[in-house]
Amino acid sequence: MVLAAIGQICSNASMSHNLAQCQKLVQKAVAAGAKALFLPEASDYIASSAAESVELCQDVSHSPFVRGLQQAARAHSLPINVGIHEPTVPPSKRIRNTLIWIDKEGDIVHRYQKLHLFDLDLRPNGPRLKESDSTEPGHEIVSPFSTSLGKIGSLICFDLRFPEPALRLRRQGADILLYPSAFTVPTGKLHWEILLRCRAIETQCWVIASAQCGRHNGKRVSYGDTIVISPNGQIVGRLDHVDDTEKEEEQAREPDILTVDIDLDSLRDVRRSIPLLRRTDVYPEI
Repeated sequence: MVLAAIGQICSNASMSHNLAQCQKLVQKAVAAGAKALFLPEASDYIASSAAESVELCQDVSHSPFVRGLQQAARAHSLPINVGIHEPTVPPSKRIRNTLIWIDKEGDIVHRYQKLHLFDLDLRPNGPRLKESDSTEPGHEIVSPFSTSLGKIGSLICFDLRFPEPALRLRRQGADILLYPSAFTVPTGKLHWEILLRCRAIETQCWVIASAQCGRHNGKRVSYGDTIVISPNGQIVGRLDHVDDTEKEEEQAREPDILTVDIDLDSLRDVRRSIPLLRRTDVYPEI
């Protein structure tokens, strides 16, 4: 078993503020004896508009947020998984929503770009939230990578609604699936837990879902409910969530972690006891 720390924060448009939150969680993770820290989607910043999000974006070589976490990882020999924004290549008017793995030497050794973007437009009577206004979708499922916790497959937030990427990662050898998120409150209440448990059960993988939680600004509130689910679909740890958006005060929540032992023996037991022999001859695309 290997102890993992899973963080929950409430980012705003200040990268220095958000870095300070994450540095607190690094200290908590180190004190707990964790061997890795998992942070939410968009930990570096959550802006109040698409234009501001593009304006704030920096390459990792210049980002004080990323460089600060690299330094923390190096100082404490603690790998850190974190969701950030990066410029497109070549540069454009949109940015990339990515998940990076910073190893214990402080190097970025894995990167995944979010495939599925949350595009909602219910005007004239409802809200409009189109992630594609400012974000370029990814174009590949990145193969799982090896860590001290097991082989990790990376996905982000809205990817959760699609079983195919998770199934592909399972076929490629994943032991753990990641869903760092900034889920909306209404959809979080309806679907967050059940979808995460579905992804765990159908892939027989550990699922780690670190979440943004609270009011980021006057427009955005994230549901929270950072959660870890075992390969048999059981919830083994979770943090708080938002109940009422109207009562949620901006930046009122303190960063927090939960710690969970990732047990690969239990994963192997689940896979032996309920063998899932997929008919890939019938549906080879998965």
